[in-house]
Amino acid sequence: MRALIVEDNRDICENIAAYLEKHNYLLDFAYDGVSATQLTRLNQYDVIVLDLMLPRMDGLSFCQKLREEAEVETPVLMLTARDTLDDKLKGFRAGADDYLVKPFALQELHVRLQALYKRSHRRADKILSVGDLTLNTSTLQVHRAGRLIELTPASIRLLQRLMQESPCVVSRDELETLLWADEPPDGDALRSHLYKLRQAIDRPFDSPLIHTVHRIGYRMAEDSE
Repeated sequence: MRALIVEDNRDICENIAAYLEKHNYLLDFAYDGVSATQLTRLNQYDVIVLDLMLPRMDGLSFCQKLREEAEVETPVLMLTARDTLDDKLKGFRAGADDYLVKPFALQELHVRLQALYKRSHRRADKILSVGDLTLNTSTLQVHRAGRLIELTPASIRLLQRLMQESPCVVSRDELETLLWADEPPDGDALRSHLYKLRQAIDRPFDSPLIHTVHRIGYRMAEDSE
């Protein structure tokens, strides 16, 4: 399951990550409403965990924009210290699907997210394919020529975007934003991630699928033209 966690408390984010990643979640994090908006424009998520008290854009405003302007139907679980009935009703009116009050148990967060996911994904798994490479976007399993390939969360993010856009070029800037939003690390970390991805899905096979478009970005296709 791919989830976006929108929470400005980094300690809470670390606790959520430590727990949910053990349950095979693929997580992105945003620490304010503006960065969260950018990520939802670039990516598709199965669920969103949203804090109400956020810098730059509060959670209610973000949720309203998500529903009314972007028309995104991804389930939203609001996470907040506000526990009055009026606060909860405001959250539901803004477009939230569930509400969890801080402090909370990580086990309960996990169960609620699973329930939201199941209700919104009562359909067949979506399979992306390029040549003999496939990616199940629900289970995040990757196969090439029938062989299961184990990838890191960052590699899966990159692979999914390249496969979705195939055979078109995806710019370096877009891939960096995909991984790090508006806080990219120093140096050429993207090149390292692409190297690891190529080692996994190209090197063991006869023909490469990932191609570098110099000074622009990368594309995924059976041919190199």
